[in-house]
Amino acid sequence: MSSLHLSKPPDSHHRMLLYKEAGIRGAWKQWFICSLLSLLHGVISETTRALDIMAKYPLIDGHNDLALRLRIIYNNKLSRINMHNIPHVATDINRLTAGHVGGQVFAAYVLCTAQDKDAVRLTLEQIDVIRRVCTENPELELVTTAEGMRKSTKITCLIGVEGGHSIDSSLPALRMFYQLGVRSMALTHTCNTPWAESSSSFYSFYQRKSNSLTEFGKAVVNEMNRLGMLVDLSHSSWETARAVLNHSTAPVIFSHSSAYAICNNTRNVPDDLLLRLKENGGLIMVNFYRSFVACSNTTNVSVVADHFDHIKHVIGTESIGIGADFDGAQGFPQGLEDVSKYPALIEELISRNWSEEELAGVLRLNFLRVFQKVEKVRDDMQYTLPSEVEIPFLEANNSCRVILTNPVRVDSSYRNGKASLMPARAIAWFIILLVQLL
Repeated sequence: MSSLHLSKPPDSHHRMLLYKEAGIRGAWKQWFICSLLSLLHGVISETTRALDIMAKYPLIDGHNDLALRLRIIYNNKLSRINMHNIPHVATDINRLTAGHVGGQVFAAYVLCTAQDKDAVRLTLEQIDVIRRVCTENPELELVTTAEGMRKSTKITCLIGVEGGHSIDSSLPALRMFYQLGVRSMALTHTCNTPWAESSSSFYSFYQRKSNSLTEFGKAVVNEMNRLGMLVDLSHSSWETARAVLNHSTAPVIFSHSSAYAICNNTRNVPDDLLLRLKENGGLIMVNFYRSFVACSNTTNVSVVADHFDHIKHVIGTESIGIGADFDGAQGFPQGLEDVSKYPALIEELISRNWSEEELAGVLRLNFLRVFQKVEKVRDDMQYTLPSEVEIPFLEANNSCRVILTNPVRVDSSYRNGKASLMPARAIAWFIILLVQLL
């Protein structure tokens, strides 16, 4: 006889238990698969919807510092660069296209250490490189009007100067920047100008009391209103921002700032200023830099969306835009590392029940509306003559600033390059006087 022992077949009770367990496992598997498919469908649906909305309303971003990186890495030598694929930066044409960017404000920025030195020359060079980027690549188009941005089928470029130190306290310099295509200017960067105050105290330039907005600062704002230039309050102190909101006849923008209530960095905007901004008809374009978004070194798309939700709650969606600050800062949220990743934010806002109408405004329509209002103020001031206000010499006194006077007659010994430190006649009179005193 074989030693193999055959197990006893299960009785009916055991069979019922096995069938029941199998049924539970099958139902659980079915539930899991259905839930997974539903979740995937939701994700795919949100992704598709985000891309569809962005195809209809291509994003206008309020602040990008690619020009700064082009100077730092390539010394503005565009002939050495493939603008479609640039290593070590967050912005190039391929990624702008992938991110559904339809318009970009490129910053012409120079360091605050150039203030009272060669800031104007350096700014001109940055304007030049932006103009070249946007006119030498067929996918891009340099524009100067809201209508130009609205009608273009390319990626439009608008030039903004970042920091009032770039005009060296000169309204004629401001007007010449406008003639070159500049359509926005931040009143300060991380340094005070002689006429406006920065949110930062990093630099020692013009540190004095009651410096929020001087009389010349008001003249700058007036002239920007007359020209049709967007007054940008990002980087300005809150007191300067309040003073400008009291004074400007045109809407203003914060081109790359976030909500102070979510991250208490002074570069961000507190709720009382948000309310004033809404009254002004202006725009806050949310910054993505992690130190302004999360006040820490790590963050994600969800925390960025919290800023949008908060501002929406305080002043509504009509006053919100996007100003990511790519290539101006180092360190962006996971999932928003470069200009190709904007759809991730729109997906997140869709998941928070933002409507297509609200997203259309955030993506581009709000900026176009504000820009058009600024142009309307310009048109209303068309018979106002250019301002001839000059800053008082003592307010902008520095070693590179001269008082313009008639030329002084120079001794021939100076002209031939053989001048001594003191003319001989003066030395003789000095010796005679000294002898008499002794």
